[in-house]
Amino acid sequence: MEPSEITALEAQVRQLQAEISRLQAEKADWQAQVQQAQAQFQQLLPNALRELEERRQKLQISIEQLERRQERIQKEMRSTFAGSSQEIAVRVQGFKDYLRGALQDLVASVEELPLLPTPASAPVVNPEPAPVAPAPAKAAPLKLAAQTYADQVEVIEECLEQYRTQPDYYGPAWQLRRTFEPVHEERVRRWFLEQGGRGALRSLGSRLQNILVTSAIISILRQLYDIDLRVLVLANGPERLGEWRRGLQDCLGISRADFGADGGILLFEAAEPLAQKADRLEREDLVPLIVIDEGDGTVPVGLLQFPLWLTFAPDPKKMRQRLAEDDEFDFKLF
Repeated sequence: MEPSEITALEAQVRQLQAEISRLQAEKADWQAQVQQAQAQFQQLLPNALRELEERRQKLQISIEQLERRQERIQKEMRSTFAGSSQEIAVRVQGFKDYLRGALQDLVASVEELPLLPTPASAPVVNPEPAPVAPAPAKAAPLKLAAQTYADQVEVIEECLEQYRTQPDYYGPAWQLRRTFEPVHEERVRRWFLEQGGRGALRSLGSRLQNILVTSAIISILRQLYDIDLRVLVLANGPERLGEWRRGLQDCLGISRADFGADGGILLFEAAEPLAQKADRLEREDLVPLIVIDEGDGTVPVGLLQFPLWLTFAPDPKKMRQRLAEDDEFDFKLF
């Protein structure tokens, strides 16, 4: 082999050795970079996992809050819809009952009107005297004021004692069927024995409580006057009349048939037709009891002529508060 060829081969060997050295250096550099990247990854991995875990927990809490909120909203929607539906049904039923009673009263009033003229009697020669029918016995007139129930103290006290100590929740109709407290007894006793069956009682704060007191009074009056008693309720609006009908029906164990012209209780929205009906009942020797729903503490003048009437006066504190609110509202208007 010639020297030139040997020199060329040696040059290639040296070049290859340099290339190998360079590649080994690059390999070492890459290995160092990989080790560094692995070290960094080992440092970043726990932090990333911790951050992911925190985000997962926050998302879980948010999901639970949203689920609770969704359940609450659905519950409110169901309750609100049910409450509104029930309120609408109560109002509609109260108006229907009031309208039925008003129509029955109107029919009874129309039946009492003389629609046909009385025919003139033809002249009769030597008429024979007609037999005189005996006059029907008339009920004793109702006494007034303190003398009204002075002779019935024992009956009234016996009824009150029974209502308070031995309530009969399944007793006969027209007898009080609800729990009777001393506060109710005090008002009933005052109305009978101190006010003589006519006057105002301080409201108990709710219409249901006032209806309970009225039911006890009606129950006692039924003991005294039996089927001759007629109850005439005056309230502002069909909704309140519906509450009175349901409350009396519940407290006295009566049915819808006991409301209307043929029953013992009539409902009125105005004082004038009530006064006319009470006047007709007195001419028929019946005993009307006028019950006025809680209002502003005033009683229509036309109803004061009747011996039995009951109304509920609002609490003076509430009246002053209401007047103050009205004055403040008027001041804001100006």
